[in-house]
Amino acid sequence: MTFLLDTNAFSDLMREHPKVDACLESVSSTHWVAICSVVRGEIRYGIERLPQGKRRQELETKAVKLFAILPCEPVPEAAGDHYARVKLTRERKGLALDENDLWIAATALALGSVLISRDSDFQQIEGLMVEDWTA
Repeated sequence: MTFLLDTNAFSDLMREHPKVDACLESVSSTHWVAICSVVRGEIRYGIERLPQGKRRQELETKAVKLFAILPCEPVPEAAGDHYARVKLTRERKGLALDENDLWIAATALALGSVLISRDSDFQQIEGLMVEDWTA
């Protein structure tokens, strides 16, 4: 089984959330945990926006450490097909979703991954398996 971390799950790891840390530790060696390039970009952007200083340096250090541990998957070609379907379905229902979240969901669908996120908007996407490791 593959687990794809959403940006908030990655942030929880950076904050050393005990439940998220425990879930990550409990993932067996036959399973795989990763992020995608969209999540990496959101994390980098969040850090780059911070003014120079101790907080930014601490977050940068934590992010670099996690980037070294967790593989980063590129957005696969098939994600484009899932993106189009999910976006159109949500538009027809009058439901908005951030563009980056659409790409993260589409990537999880294309990879057949369980998306790890506390964002309840993902629960409404047909076919997307979602787990909240903070619950």
